[in-house]
Amino acid sequence: MDYNIIEKDNKIIIENVSDFEPKHIFECGQCFRWNEEDDGSYTGVAHEKVINVKKEENNIILSNTNREDFNNIWYEYFDLDRDYKAIKEELSRDEVLKKSTDFGYGIRILNQDPWEILISFIISANNRIPRIKAAIELLSEKYGEYIEEYNGKKYYSFPKPEDITEKSVEDIKNCKTGFRARYIVNAADIVASGQMDIYAIKNLTTEDARKELMLFSGVGPKVSDCIMLFSMDKYDAFPIDVWVKRVMEYFYLDEDTKLKDIQKYAQNKFGKYAGFAQQYLFYYARELNLKKNG
Repeated sequence: MDYNIIEKDNKIIIENVSDFEPKHIFECGQCFRWNEEDDGSYTGVAHEKVINVKKEENNIILSNTNREDFNNIWYEYFDLDRDYKAIKEELSRDEVLKKSTDFGYGIRILNQDPWEILISFIISANNRIPRIKAAIELLSEKYGEYIEEYNGKKYYSFPKPEDITEKSVEDIKNCKTGFRARYIVNAADIVASGQMDIYAIKNLTTEDARKELMLFSGVGPKVSDCIMLFSMDKYDAFPIDVWVKRVMEYFYLDEDTKLKDIQKYAQNKFGKYAGFAQQYLFYYARELNLKKNG
């Protein structure tokens, strides 16, 4: 995709960007290290960098960055090479997805780090977003590397596997991870020791990648699909949480449909765009507080 890029005062301005709404991107359940500022912008940490993202009219302003990092990190991270208009047009042939894409028109699927996403979504299991965010921040502050202070707040990188293997389960539990602490330490041991290359899993088929990821303790079908969708380019993955189950049963299927049957239905219906459909449906259902009888 061609964009008019302006570099100015430690900022990158991307002019006339379509299909990019920070609120939709950072609040659609795919990431946990982005927080809204008083001016409506979002500040986050990714790839050991701190960046602020703000939309002004049709321009996206990336602050605390430069052209080199935009080319090497942010262009791919924000999936700027993908034509989301074409995806939405394809999905909008379905009436429900027409409403969902209209509602979450600015969603983009971020290309995140597989190790960080593995641990983040292990933490997410049976958990609420504020607690997930708090646990990830504590892990980063205690065991990550200091990056910099930005707008009065100190930021830290996400800890590497070897940073966690040295710690006890109790140490990790003290970061508000609860029962998931043992899963986190186990995953760190597996990755740090080379028993599994978390960065090579994306080269497998979706089915094989799912099986491989589920060898980690604390990773089930939903978490594995989140990891694949948000960090491994597996856009046919279809994570099913309570909101997605609810919206699928509300519009497409019978109540109490088995998860494996929802998965099969979604992948048959949405095909290579299943992951995009999932994000639009999830955001639509959650933001409207969709209920089976509502």
